[in-house]
Amino acid sequence: MNRLEREAAARRIMERTPPRVPPDLCADAVRRGNRLLRRRALALRLGWLLLFAATVAFTVWALTARPWVEPPSETTPPLTGW
Repeated sequence: MNRLEREAAARRIMERTPPRVPPDLCADAVRRGNRLLRRRALALRLGWLLLFAATVAFTVWALTARPWVEPPSETTPPLTGW
């Protein structure tokens, strides 16, 4: 297909009448958009809730386990003052 044939084919396509748009297309798009926004907001809330729960769980673990404190010695200290 050379350039002239492509141009002629493009003109034929552009001269056709555009396809009919369904009358309820806008309402369907708005409904779908609202549903997507609600799902995204719910996912965002669940993400923040999960982050908060993980923070609380880590804080409780850190306060009970106290990983910054040196563990007690397993051996007895040397006797001094005898």
